[in-house]
Amino acid sequence: MRASQFLISTLKEAPSDAEIVSHKLMMRAGLIKRLAGGIYTWMPMGLRVLRKVEGIVREEMNRAGAIELSMPAVQPAELWQESGRWQQYGPELLRIKDRHQREFCIGPTHEEVITDVVRKEIRSYRQLPKNFYQVQSKFRDEIRPRFGVMRGREFLMKDAYSFHASFEDLQREYRNMFDAYTRVFSRLGLKFRAVAADTGSIGGTGSHEFHVLADSGEDAIAFCPDSDYAANVELAEALAPSEPRASAAQAMEKVATPGKTRCEDVAEFLGIAVTRMVKAIAVVRSLEDEKTEFALLLLRGDHDLNEIKAQKLIGEFRFARDEEIVEALGVKPGYIGPVAIRGDIPVFCDRTVAAMSDFVCGANEADHHLRGVNFGRDLPEPAQVADLRNVVAGDPSPDGKGSLELCRGIEVGHIFQLRTKYSEALSCTFLNEQGKPQVMEMGCYGIGVSRIVGAAIEQNFDERGILFPKAIAPFEIAIVPIGLSKSEAVRAIAEKLHQSLVDAGVDVLLDDRDERPGVAFADMELIGIPQRVVIGDRGLKEGVIEYQGRRDAAAEKVPVAELAAFLKGKLGM
Repeated sequence: MRASQFLISTLKEAPSDAEIVSHKLMMRAGLIKRLAGGIYTWMPMGLRVLRKVEGIVREEMNRAGAIELSMPAVQPAELWQESGRWQQYGPELLRIKDRHQREFCIGPTHEEVITDVVRKEIRSYRQLPKNFYQVQSKFRDEIRPRFGVMRGREFLMKDAYSFHASFEDLQREYRNMFDAYTRVFSRLGLKFRAVAADTGSIGGTGSHEFHVLADSGEDAIAFCPDSDYAANVELAEALAPSEPRASAAQAMEKVATPGKTRCEDVAEFLGIAVTRMVKAIAVVRSLEDEKTEFALLLLRGDHDLNEIKAQKLIGEFRFARDEEIVEALGVKPGYIGPVAIRGDIPVFCDRTVAAMSDFVCGANEADHHLRGVNFGRDLPEPAQVADLRNVVAGDPSPDGKGSLELCRGIEVGHIFQLRTKYSEALSCTFLNEQGKPQVMEMGCYGIGVSRIVGAAIEQNFDERGILFPKAIAPFEIAIVPIGLSKSEAVRAIAEKLHQSLVDAGVDVLLDDRDERPGVAFADMELIGIPQRVVIGDRGLKEGVIEYQGRRDAAAEKVPVAELAAFLKGKLGM
């Protein structure tokens, strides 16, 4: 490809609304152009990257036995109403009406559509299993789209859906997809981890997320460096302390803590470690018949509540308002605690707290706390003990093979065991071997194709620009001739090298623009082309050209006579 016949539209500065590295660099490198909030045009340079990601994904899905199709982006409301998600999904679902006032949506996902296809086409167990996939643009009406393609409203996604006669066969295909995803991200040249995850709004019984590791990642991941264990912090289990609770050694006493409401401040004021503190979190949980109940969640002072774990234990809840806390406990937040409270207030205790003795907690009196508090003596033994907190670095790994560490990740893939959530709702059945109708088991497997491009940049960049892995770089190598229009020798070598690489099937860019060398070098580095050859009169007089890898500190001189063999090795030809 000749640069003069292509389109290179780089910028010296990123737009003011670009917040993170990938957004800034994608805009500066001319990979994308903003059309509206969260909606971008993929420019020719960016599209080359996107298509390479898509190509690897498609190859591995085909290799895994999935069948490609293409489903409509516009979906009728009736399907979503049938599954129950028309009301549940929320404002992220862009709802529209046609000229006949019939309701539709722009699909953020395709569980309903594919289930409708399968229930009409597959009748017998002999036709199962099947795994269908597509690579298609989706739309989610994010309330605040940001970070470029990382959290856009329109995005390119690979979504696949499998259908099975048994749960055992679903588990087999789930493992097949897990392995396929592992191959995808390995081939993309990315550092990643597969982590156990919560199923979220998609539903189902089991799931794994695939995260590209990057300091800018929105998700916290807990992993054990001594084993294969990894899980999203939302799901990672915090084990109960291995040591039994120590016997009470202090008498309970009320102490003045004027103006001290935070655990850290109380601990410092009393001269104790914050790990000796117990904080009470007041919540209001939803019960049947639209009734509610005030409750307390107890956590150690330095631990954070895991709302997903709490919800699984106590159901839907919200944090109590100040007036509700005053009504139930007689004091404003900051001094609340579990001692001597009304008997109708349920208390849910984290595992770590259940193993504590002689702890400090709120006294349910303004400017006062209690210390030397012990279960069984000063308040009832906790009736409901569960894992309610986020894990922290140093916690024992749930698999018993070491300690946990934390890192940040960007979710780029997610696989689910949907089971029968959608097949039951949409009556997707088949005739089993006994000739009786049976609901199909389902799996769902997504990859954020466009998000991968942003995630790859978040993991691979420097002060000069993007450091694309070879597999997804827009071009494998750039040829930068110096003085192309002035030197016949430079032109001849550049043209010959360009043609030989094209003939060998190499993605090569010949920068034949009339630009200064500094501009050309800066553009190639900003765009992230992994390798560069510089041809100039001065070097040719010495019989050499300059080669430099994008990650190399300095260029190296290569004799012209040895150039073909040298590049063959570098390009893996």
